[in-house]
Amino acid sequence: MAQLLGPLELTGNRWVLGDPMRKDGLCVVLTSEGLEHRRHGEAAPQLTVQWSRFVELNVRAAYRKWQAAPGLPSRPGVDMGRDGCSLYGIVRHPYDLWSVRYTHHQRPYAGGHVIVLKALFGQLTQAKALDRLGDPEWLGAVVAQLSAYTSWNAIKGNRLVEATIQSLGT
Repeated sequence: MAQLLGPLELTGNRWVLGDPMRKDGLCVVLTSEGLEHRRHGEAAPQLTVQWSRFVELNVRAAYRKWQAAPGLPSRPGVDMGRDGCSLYGIVRHPYDLWSVRYTHHQRPYAGGHVIVLKALFGQLTQAKALDRLGDPEWLGAVVAQLSAYTSWNAIKGNRLVEATIQSLGT
Protein backbone atom coordinates (compact mmCIF):
# COMPACT_ATOMS: atom_id res chain seq x y z
CA MET A 1 0.00 0.00 0.00
CA ALA A 2 1.27 3.47 -0.89
CA GLN A 3 1.92 5.60 2.17
CA LEU A 4 1.98 9.12 0.76
CA LEU A 5 0.18 11.46 -1.58
CA GLY A 6 1.96 14.81 -1.80
CA PRO A 7 1.98 16.26 1.72
CA LEU A 8 -0.40 13.54 3.02
CA GLU A 9 1.59 10.74 4.64
CA LEU A 10 0.89 7.70 6.80
CA THR A 11 2.80 8.21 10.06
CA GLY A 12 2.43 5.22 12.35
CA ASN A 13 -1.27 4.43 12.10
CA ARG A 14 -2.41 8.03 11.41
CA TRP A 15 -2.68 10.07 8.23
CA VAL A 16 -0.89 13.39 8.56
CA LEU A 17 -0.57 16.46 6.33
CA GLY A 18 2.88 18.03 6.69
CA ASP A 19 6.12 16.95 8.28
CA PRO A 20 5.47 15.94 11.91
CA MET A 21 9.16 15.23 12.59
CA ARG A 22 10.70 18.57 11.65
CA LYS A 23 11.89 20.76 14.53
CA ASP A 24 9.11 23.24 15.38
CA GLY A 25 7.18 21.80 12.45
CA LEU A 26 3.43 22.00 12.12
CA CYS A 27 1.22 19.20 10.88
CA VAL A 28 -2.46 18.33 10.62
CA VAL A 29 -3.53 14.90 11.89
CA LEU A 30 -6.68 13.40 10.38
CA THR A 31 -8.61 11.59 13.14
CA SER A 32 -12.00 9.90 13.22
CA GLU A 33 -13.41 12.93 15.09
CA GLY A 34 -11.83 15.66 12.96
CA LEU A 35 -8.57 17.53 12.44
CA GLU A 36 -5.83 18.12 14.99
CA HIS A 37 -3.34 20.91 14.31
CA ARG A 38 -0.09 19.94 16.04
CA ARG A 39 3.41 21.31 16.61
CA HIS A 40 6.39 18.95 16.81
CA GLY A 41 7.33 18.12 20.40
CA GLU A 42 4.04 19.23 21.98
CA ALA A 43 1.81 16.56 23.48
CA ALA A 44 -1.53 18.33 23.03
CA PRO A 45 -2.89 19.63 19.73
CA GLN A 46 -2.93 23.39 19.23
CA LEU A 47 -6.39 23.19 17.70
CA THR A 48 -9.05 20.52 17.14
CA VAL A 49 -11.97 20.88 14.72
CA GLN A 50 -14.70 18.27 14.31
CA TRP A 51 -15.61 17.10 10.81
CA SER A 52 -19.22 18.19 11.34
CA ARG A 53 -18.15 21.86 11.60
CA PHE A 54 -16.74 21.97 8.08
CA VAL A 55 -18.88 23.38 5.30
CA GLU A 56 -15.89 23.43 2.95
CA LEU A 57 -12.31 22.18 3.24
CA ASN A 58 -9.48 22.62 0.73
CA VAL A 59 -5.76 22.01 0.67
CA ARG A 60 -2.88 24.11 -0.63
CA ALA A 61 0.40 22.37 -1.34
CA ALA A 62 3.52 24.07 -2.69
CA TYR A 63 5.45 21.60 -4.84
CA ARG A 64 8.85 22.49 -3.39
CA LYS A 65 9.87 23.57 0.11
CA TRP A 66 11.26 26.94 -1.04
CA GLN A 67 7.88 27.83 -2.59
CA ALA A 68 6.33 27.89 0.91
CA ALA A 69 8.86 30.42 2.25
CA PRO A 70 7.48 33.56 3.89
CA GLY A 71 7.78 36.66 1.75
CA LEU A 72 7.07 35.04 -1.59
CA PRO A 73 4.15 36.69 -3.37
CA SER A 74 1.07 34.61 -3.95
CA ARG A 75 -0.10 34.17 -7.51
CA PRO A 76 -3.51 33.05 -8.75
CA GLY A 77 -3.56 29.28 -9.17
CA VAL A 78 -0.12 28.80 -7.57
CA ASP A 79 0.37 27.75 -3.96
CA MET A 80 3.28 29.86 -2.72
CA GLY A 81 4.31 31.94 0.27
CA ARG A 82 3.27 31.56 3.90
CA ASP A 83 -0.01 29.87 3.00
CA GLY A 84 1.55 27.66 0.32
CA CYS A 85 1.16 24.67 2.62
CA SER A 86 -2.18 24.98 4.38
CA LEU A 87 -5.70 23.73 4.83
CA TYR A 88 -8.46 26.30 4.48
CA GLY A 89 -12.20 26.42 4.28
CA ILE A 90 -15.41 27.47 5.97
CA VAL A 91 -16.61 26.23 9.36
CA ARG A 92 -20.06 26.57 10.89
CA HIS A 93 -21.34 27.50 14.36
CA PRO A 94 -20.43 30.31 13.92
CA TYR A 95 -19.80 30.54 10.18
CA ASP A 96 -16.27 31.72 9.63
CA LEU A 97 -13.25 31.41 7.35
CA TRP A 98 -10.76 28.91 8.73
CA SER A 99 -7.15 27.97 7.93
CA VAL A 100 -4.08 26.30 9.40
CA ARG A 101 -0.57 25.86 8.04
CA TYR A 102 1.58 22.76 7.92
CA THR A 103 5.33 22.34 7.39
CA HIS A 104 6.57 21.20 3.97
CA HIS A 105 8.57 17.95 3.91
CA GLN A 106 12.18 17.98 2.70
CA ARG A 107 11.04 16.04 -0.38
CA PRO A 108 9.24 17.75 -3.26
CA TYR A 109 5.59 16.91 -3.89
CA ALA A 110 4.76 15.32 -7.23
CA GLY A 111 2.46 17.46 -9.38
CA GLY A 112 0.04 14.60 -10.00
CA HIS A 113 -0.18 13.90 -6.27
CA VAL A 114 -1.05 17.52 -5.49
CA ILE A 115 -3.68 17.57 -8.23
CA VAL A 116 -5.50 14.46 -7.00
CA LEU A 117 -5.18 15.46 -3.33
CA LYS A 118 -6.87 18.80 -4.05
CA ALA A 119 -9.54 17.00 -6.08
CA LEU A 120 -10.10 14.55 -3.22
CA PHE A 121 -10.75 17.33 -0.71
CA GLY A 122 -13.00 19.15 -3.20
CA GLN A 123 -15.09 16.12 -4.09
CA LEU A 124 -15.48 15.02 -0.47
CA THR A 125 -16.62 18.56 0.36
CA GLN A 126 -19.23 18.39 -2.41
CA ALA A 127 -20.40 14.96 -1.23
CA LYS A 128 -20.57 16.22 2.38
CA ALA A 129 -18.33 13.30 3.28
CA LEU A 130 -15.21 14.98 4.71
CA ASP A 131 -15.37 12.59 7.68
CA ARG A 132 -14.08 9.85 5.31
CA LEU A 133 -10.67 11.54 5.63
CA GLY A 134 -10.69 10.37 9.25
CA ASP A 135 -11.11 6.69 8.31
CA PRO A 136 -7.51 5.41 8.01
CA GLU A 137 -8.42 2.22 6.11
CA TRP A 138 -10.62 4.02 3.58
CA LEU A 139 -8.05 6.80 3.11
CA GLY A 140 -5.28 4.19 2.74
CA ALA A 141 -7.23 2.50 -0.06
CA VAL A 142 -7.79 5.87 -1.76
CA VAL A 143 -4.11 6.80 -1.50
CA ALA A 144 -3.11 3.39 -2.88
CA GLN A 145 -5.23 4.01 -5.99
CA LEU A 146 -4.31 7.67 -6.49
CA SER A 147 -0.57 7.55 -5.75
CA ALA A 148 0.30 6.18 -9.18
CA TYR A 149 -1.10 9.33 -10.85
CA THR A 150 1.77 11.38 -12.29
CA SER A 151 0.10 13.57 -14.92
CA TRP A 152 -0.32 17.33 -14.58
CA ASN A 153 -3.74 17.03 -16.26
CA ALA A 154 -6.26 18.22 -13.65
CA ILE A 155 -9.29 17.00 -15.62
CA LYS A 156 -7.97 13.44 -15.74
CA GLY A 157 -7.00 13.70 -12.06
CA ASN A 158 -10.53 14.79 -11.13
CA ARG A 159 -12.00 11.88 -13.08
CA LEU A 160 -9.65 9.43 -11.36
CA VAL A 161 -10.63 10.76 -7.93
CA GLU A 162 -14.32 10.55 -8.82
CA ALA A 163 -13.96 6.93 -10.01
CA THR A 164 -11.92 6.02 -6.92
CA ILE A 165 -14.47 7.51 -4.51
CA GLN A 166 -17.31 5.74 -6.37
CA SER A 167 -15.52 2.39 -6.28
CA LEU A 168 -14.75 2.62 -2.54
CA GLY A 169 -17.97 4.38 -1.54
CA THR A 170 -18.44 7.51 0.51
